[in-house]
Amino acid sequence: MADCSHCGSASSCSSAGTKGACPGDMMARQDRQIEDRLSHIKHKLFIMSGKGGVGKSSVAVNVACALVKLGYKVGILDVDLHGPSVPNLLGIGSAQLMVNEQNQIVPAMWKDSMEVLSMDSLLGEDKDQAVIWRGPKKTGAIRQFISDVAWGDLDFLVIDSPPGTGDEHMTILQSIPDAKCVVVTTPQEVSLADVRKCINFIQITNAKCIGLVENMSGLVCPHCGGRIDLFKRGGGEELAKKDGLPFLGAIPLDLQAVVSADNGVPVVTVEGESPAKAAFMEVTKNIVAQVEKA
Repeated sequence: MADCSHCGSASSCSSAGTKGACPGDMMARQDRQIEDRLSHIKHKLFIMSGKGGVGKSSVAVNVACALVKLGYKVGILDVDLHGPSVPNLLGIGSAQLMVNEQNQIVPAMWKDSMEVLSMDSLLGEDKDQAVIWRGPKKTGAIRQFISDVAWGDLDFLVIDSPPGTGDEHMTILQSIPDAKCVVVTTPQEVSLADVRKCINFIQITNAKCIGLVENMSGLVCPHCGGRIDLFKRGGGEELAKKDGLPFLGAIPLDLQAVVSADNGVPVVTVEGESPAKAAFMEVTKNIVAQVEKA
């Protein structure tokens, strides 16, 4: 029987006076597990966006793969429960979760060089089925994905989040207080308006934002190499200057990036050069510089 006499939540706790572990004790134990897991990871990058459709997951995947190319040990965690896309962008599909002898979740491997874990693994075989989870269930799943995963010794853990500023984002920033936020936007005002809210959210939660990336910054013609400002250009850089944030770089629309994404091949790993590949590598180097400065 649990002794709840000294607990301030005893009057409202459904487990008060019953046999078994106190939920508070279980939460504290999970907090210690999270702290232990994260102690093996030097830097945590939280990729965010104010709205959907800005290519946030594409940025997260290509930055993670670019970090691998630069010689770092990298893991990527996809916490977008309602639209996980990291496995498809990496060409590994969804995989059933494996558990080791210590009862820890074992991440999948991308080309034997990057650890990958996605919420996609929780969704079962029917990927077209809607996920209808309330906040507490989302929070529990994310905390479990951090506390129970056998992440190796990593230089970077890249975390891909859903758009907006909801339960998933609060859970990550509360569980990983030293996470460095990277905000992704497109140049047009409809995206920038939501990004301003995202930046405000980061400020309110006292998180660290190391910069802003402008995605879909002009269209590169595959024939002549000229640029067409399809969604305008420069809005993200202007917003970064206005808010005193580092501008990490602009990623152009590039046909090769679109085709490679559909084929599950990050554009930074494609042979040869392309505008998007060069831009992603430059953005990643700027991210590393900001992390080291922070």
